Amino acid sequence: MATFGSLALLIGLALAAYNLFAGGVALRLIATGQPAPISPERLADTARRAGIAVFIAVTAAAFALVYSALTNDFSITYIMEHSNRALDVKYKFAALWSGQEGSLLLWCWLLATYGFVLRLRHKTDVKLYAYAGTIMAAIQVFFLAVINFAAPPFSLIRGDIPADGNGLNPLLQYPEMVIHPPMLYLGYVGFSVPFAFGLGALMMRYPGEKWIKITRVWTLVTWLFLTFGIFLGMHWAYAVLGWGGYWGWDPVENASFMPWLTGTAFMHSVMMQEKRGMMKSWNVWLIFSTFLLTLLGTTLTRGGLVSSVHAFAQSSIATWFYVAMGVTLAVCIFTYILQRDHLKSDHHLESLVSRESSFLFNNLVLLTACFVILWGTLFPILSEYVQGSKVTVGAPFYNRVAVPIGIFLLFLTGVGPLLPWRATSLKAVKRNFIVPSIALWVTVVVCFIFGPRPLSTWFSEAGYFYALVAFAMSASVFTAIASEFLRGAGVIAKQTGKNLAAAMYLLTRRNTRRYGGYLIHIGVVIIVVGLAGAAFNKNTEKELALHDTMSVGPYTLECVGFTQDSNANFNSDYALLDVYQNGKKQFQMAPEKRVYLASQQPQTMVAVHSVLSWDLYVVFEGTNPDTGQPIIKAFLNPLVSWIWAGVVLIVAGTFIALVPSLTPATAALRVSVPQTVHAEPVLKGGD
Repeated sequence: MATFGSLALLIGLALAAYNLFAGGVALRLIATGQPAPISPERLADTARRAGIAVFIAVTAAAFALVYSALTNDFSITYIMEHSNRALDVKYKFAALWSGQEGSLLLWCWLLATYGFVLRLRHKTDVKLYAYAGTIMAAIQVFFLAVINFAAPPFSLIRGDIPADGNGLNPLLQYPEMVIHPPMLYLGYVGFSVPFAFGLGALMMRYPGEKWIKITRVWTLVTWLFLTFGIFLGMHWAYAVLGWGGYWGWDPVENASFMPWLTGTAFMHSVMMQEKRGMMKSWNVWLIFSTFLLTLLGTTLTRGGLVSSVHAFAQSSIATWFYVAMGVTLAVCIFTYILQRDHLKSDHHLESLVSRESSFLFNNLVLLTACFVILWGTLFPILSEYVQGSKVTVGAPFYNRVAVPIGIFLLFLTGVGPLLPWRATSLKAVKRNFIVPSIALWVTVVVCFIFGPRPLSTWFSEAGYFYALVAFAMSASVFTAIASEFLRGAGVIAKQTGKNLAAAMYLLTRRNTRRYGGYLIHIGVVIIVVGLAGAAFNKNTEKELALHDTMSVGPYTLECVGFTQDSNANFNSDYALLDVYQNGKKQFQMAPEKRVYLASQQPQTMVAVHSVLSWDLYVVFEGTNPDTGQPIIKAFLNPLVSWIWAGVVLIVAGTFIALVPSLTPATAALRVSVPQTVHAEPVLKGGD
């Protein structure tokens, strides 16, 4: 299989190189009109077919690596280092992305898959798709060159073949790790498609905004994959690392978050171009930046430049990525300078109190957040280069900056849908904002009544103050979005006699992009509420003998036993804890400590009991070597389940936004909705 896989990768590289060369020559001949022995159209078609064949070759290589893991072929170095005989089948499959070489092969395969779909749809716009396909081929050549020459996944063991492998990293032996990396990579790699279309459209001076409309679905799906991948990673960190949190501003976490920020800004900005012909330069540079940040994130993770539980070991492939980023940036700058007169705006900002201004501020804030995170991520590397010593930037730095930025973004999320295009009157502002303002102040009063005492506590501690602002702002934004739903549904209900739920369904189907976006906004609001709950976290740690107890929040935990278990892959120690509330036993929890036999590495398996108000999060930290008794750490984490509920709403809203709206010809009901309802969401949507 090693020979087969290596040969497939070499064939894939040759096909991608031909796709790039033939595609570039064909586009040049078409642009200049020069005569050639073969027609440019025929040459372009052969290039497209070569791009399709790349998908077949890379798929064969990926299959070879997975098959080698499933059959325990320890003659391959990668399989020996990341698998073992007792490993569960699903984790053997996940070995494809558990190490550097395999994860780069997954990247290549996903890129080839995106390119395959793109080339099958080339008749949508033959010339634009030819440009995009050629740019995708250039990206494919780079990654295939890396895994052929710098990080080959099919390298063979020198000397005797071991009887068993080293096993998969214990941190990765968790069900979510079977889907989290592919989702994240689908987002990372997927942004190469709108990048290719954006750069290609600029190169060919593509007229109008059609390239944005063509790539809207690509961008939205890619953004969804990246969003889902990030939150899966958060849940994995929460459930596996045993520290009681879900986001630690780890450099590799930041690496995935930065392209999400610029990608989100891009989706805001393209609505401005579609609706008003504005921010064209912003759009091309936002998608250029997003793609460059995916390359940077890959470099940080795989080049060993940062210390992280997510990062791979120090590697020489960082140089390859530096060159790739430099070449990409140079091409983007050169193309922009050459074609910048093609990006003149059709209109200009007319008022600071308008839909356009909210989009502009939204972009500025998102880019500010991205720059701050980029600076904090790269600062240790820069400080080591300049001073010779690495200065680490921790979570307090990010929180001081990111929390106020996040709250301002939440404010814009609510304000944007309430503002009309071009300009608005003071009367309209008062009418649209009075109910959300009431909701804000009612929430403040409720927090004062039921929150921590004395009231000065809310203002004496930064965490409590930001939580108060987040709760109040979330209530206001939710009210603003809900009022837009209810206003439109009320009109339809009045004109048709249908109940409010049926009217809301019809309203959503008539403009899925807008109202799917509203649902995404609500998901964001729910997530912010969940994040704000972290200000009220509690934890306690205690060594528990049999029948000893400890308390955290409303719960009392009693140790009722210890037990052990073992299988071919790991040995386990459990602490059995009965959990009481108000003197009554509610349930039992069994936090676990594992030691994996192949690697002799320990792993914590957290026990979590979730309700709407909070999570009871219990960690078995090990045993006291002197007494042999377990050490238990218990956390009470308020509102964590709201985060995961918000993600579900974001996914649902994105799917709704992807569904085509009912046209007047196909709608079962044709209703004329007043202008007061015409508002697109800030995060997604727009007419």
